[in-house]
Amino acid sequence: MPQVMEFKLPDLGEGLTEAEIVRWLVAVGDVVAIDQPVVEVETAKAMVEVPCPYGGVVTARFGEEGQELPVGAPLITVAVGAQTLPEVPAAEAEGSGSAPRPLIGYGSDHSRPARRRRVRPVTAEVTAPTVPAVPAATAVTAATAVAAVAAGPVAVISPLVRKLAKDNGVDLRALRGSGPEGLILRADVEAALAALRAPAPAPVAAVAVQGERIPLKGVRGAVAEKLSRSRREIPDATCWVDADATELMAARAAMNAVGGPKISVLALLARICTAALARYPELNSMVDLEAKEIVRLPAVHLGFAAQTERGLMVPVVRDAQNRNPESLSAEFARLTELARAGKLAPADLTGGTFTLNNYGVFGVDGSTPIINHPEAAMLGVGRIMPKPWVHKGELAVRQVVQLSLTFDHRVCDGGTAGGFLRYVADCVESPAVLLRSL
Repeated sequence: MPQVMEFKLPDLGEGLTEAEIVRWLVAVGDVVAIDQPVVEVETAKAMVEVPCPYGGVVTARFGEEGQELPVGAPLITVAVGAQTLPEVPAAEAEGSGSAPRPLIGYGSDHSRPARRRRVRPVTAEVTAPTVPAVPAATAVTAATAVAAVAAGPVAVISPLVRKLAKDNGVDLRALRGSGPEGLILRADVEAALAALRAPAPAPVAAVAVQGERIPLKGVRGAVAEKLSRSRREIPDATCWVDADATELMAARAAMNAVGGPKISVLALLARICTAALARYPELNSMVDLEAKEIVRLPAVHLGFAAQTERGLMVPVVRDAQNRNPESLSAEFARLTELARAGKLAPADLTGGTFTLNNYGVFGVDGSTPIINHPEAAMLGVGRIMPKPWVHKGELAVRQVVQLSLTFDHRVCDGGTAGGFLRYVADCVESPAVLLRSL
């Protein structure tokens, strides 16, 4: 006889507590295979297809498209049993069984659409699992124990205290005595009476604010929560410096003139950042509040700010310290394309240790960015534009950029932050400085 299995919304990533149903991939009555995606959901971090660990017939769906469900809430129920599944070759069926398998991952496979198959008529009756009844003796015993507690003695000695409580309708069992060993005194009863007779505060009329109301959820809600937490927990400070990027732009032009994949300015700045973090590892760290420790991290997982139609996202380039500018350019392009298409997996958006924020693409010179919690620092890069600059003792027009570093003052002092920023500026002004650390 088939067994009805309930599949609940799993934990889809770090810190995610709910997800919004975007599109159902199966209907009631469809046959699903083990690990087949059954629903597409949008979390605060990405759009993902959720695979079901059971194979069988879908008997119920929970939630409509556009509805938010908390992690652990039921998604679907599946009738699992040999008679409900389509016939498969013997080699394919060997070793599969009807027992549920663990989820194999939450990454979306956009190369193939989800298959929907209608169930063949079956004669077996699908029954939900029954809950065993509680024995009558157990229920009677529990009720007797509660009654015995309720009928226990009250810590009152004075008959005047009892009479005062009785005349005014005060339940002595609800009071916590202030006398020795919890003894209820006259003052305790009078305090309870004063609380009962105190006038209720007048309700404050809510003032309806006029305007469009936009739910603070999804990506916008996640960004709001993370930035608010950063402001609450991190005592940040910002320092900045102007740098002559003329030589850096010339070096990039020379690299791209050779042929091959184009090198982006962001990739060159990222390579400079990883070299600077090797000199100043204090900024590639995080603070463990529970242990009261600073954790210095061995690898640089470099996040970069990417503006998309869904809002601001920070994809993460893993082990950036091991990549050259060409590899960094390719990875930035790949993650940016996935972010704009809404196809980033949660793993692509978590685990960053340092963030590079190129707000210059918005045509602005400077900013004091908020640190991406729980990281310890963020480098901001303004627009690169021609400006008058003293070069070799003469006034000239040079390509100038403003660099800003926002850092967690718990992990280092201003000297470390200033040294990091100065090294980055030196590499921007003279890329040959970077060759010493390669």
